[in-house]
Amino acid sequence: MWGDIAIAFLLAFITSFIATPKTIVLAKKLGAVDSPKDERRVNTTVMPRLGGIAVILGFIVSAIYLLLIGTIEGNLDLMKDSYNIKLIGFFIGMAVIALTGFLDDVIDLPALLKLAMQIIAAIIVVSSGVIISSLKIGFVDELGLTKIFNIILTIGWIVGITNAINLIDGLDGLSTGISIISCVSLLIIFALNGSTMLSIILIIILQKLL
Repeated sequence: MWGDIAIAFLLAFITSFIATPKTIVLAKKLGAVDSPKDERRVNTTVMPRLGGIAVILGFIVSAIYLLLIGTIEGNLDLMKDSYNIKLIGFFIGMAVIALTGFLDDVIDLPALLKLAMQIIAAIIVVSSGVIISSLKIGFVDELGLTKIFNIILTIGWIVGITNAINLIDGLDGLSTGISIISCVSLLIIFALNGSTMLSIILIIILQKLL
């Protein structure tokens, strides 16, 4: 398993390494650059955007490899609990968020339109079956919630986290550092509470890219 994870790490690194210079060229062609036009900007030179494309490509390549290997070796059953449907919804939702980010980098989308796209992406993910089913806060017993509340909570969580990471992405390494801490914490939690192999694989892939 660790050998496969190492290979997936290399695949993600190579993919992102190759894609990054190409995204820089594409950003300059499309005018997707951030200029130091006011005092809020910390950059003193024009900086290309679209960096998320390289990260997403690395994630997809690494995910496909680990999912295929896990299925072939019998460590992962994508038909169990409709994991295949959930994965499809996850990747479609990710594509909607990626498209929104791409368009925003190029033409600066209105805030309400970006929020609407994020909600649509979250609804797609929830529709595939990815839903928060219960909550456990501290030493309080696990709280059972109604299905409607679960759906609203999940959509709100996805949209909220998306915007939270976006808002702190102002300084180099800030959002990355926080995301790495979150991923490591989630990996430990997943390992201790007996989470599915699929959850562990996805969080490992994301952690390697950050």
